[in-house]
Amino acid sequence: MMIELLAPAKVNLSLYITDKRDDGYHELITRMQKLDLCDRLTIELTDSGVVEICCDAVDVLSDETNLAVRAAKEFFNCHGNERGYGLNIELTKRIPVAAGLGGGSSDGAAILKGLNRLFGAPFSELELISVGRRLGADFGFFVSDYTSVCATGIGDELEPAEDVGGHYYLLVNPGISVETKWVYDNYRLTKKNNKFRFCGSQNIEKKGFSIDNLYNDLEQVTIPRHPVIGELKKMLIKQGAAGALMSGSGPTVFGLFEDKNCIEAAFDSLTKRFSQQKGYRIISTEAFSRI
Repeated sequence: MMIELLAPAKVNLSLYITDKRDDGYHELITRMQKLDLCDRLTIELTDSGVVEICCDAVDVLSDETNLAVRAAKEFFNCHGNERGYGLNIELTKRIPVAAGLGGGSSDGAAILKGLNRLFGAPFSELELISVGRRLGADFGFFVSDYTSVCATGIGDELEPAEDVGGHYYLLVNPGISVETKWVYDNYRLTKKNNKFRFCGSQNIEKKGFSIDNLYNDLEQVTIPRHPVIGELKKMLIKQGAAGALMSGSGPTVFGLFEDKNCIEAAFDSLTKRFSQQKGYRIISTEAFSRI
């Protein structure tokens, strides 16, 4: 049996680092929104005993580092695989790789959900989230049916939130490499300042979300190393965005637009501006509308 799956991207509309744990992970609070920018996966069970993946993007690896492959193997480990099933995965990549948009985790989460369907739903959503947590902190969000959440802990404790719809999202990825681990390792937690920002933002976000809530603690690490990210934020504002922010640890920057004509003009302008610069991706999208 073959099934097709969607794996949506996400943006962090806010991200506050609140503490660093003894195991090296950071405690945080973040507002995440799934986007209608999706990778597409087709999966089919085989009797080969091997998990194989084919992807249309040359920069996506097919070895054990691929989260879709790891997710399939983790599912088989947790469920049991006495019959020696394998899995063929075809991945059509639309989310930029290593971009702060959660593409790899979303692909892996889609595999977990797809296999759960193929095996007759042996795991509840909470159990599947627990399986995914072993692979990454943000797997839970992508496994869940929530389209928007306020996440705490290391990003794995989820509380549903209202979709930040009514806006158009323009993503600009400059095609540079930013290692998430490096960003977190170089973040200097200033508890006094963070405590003030965190408390106010937590209360505001529980009531809803506004452009004024856009904030990302990790910008203070990534932008000094990659000034282009700060420049892109200013550029998006100049193009008419109501607000702009780096997503996750970067490097993707997104602008929120309130007018369709305005975002179309900005998309055309930035596409033309960066057409000769290798690696740039300009993507116009909206909040995720399909479960």
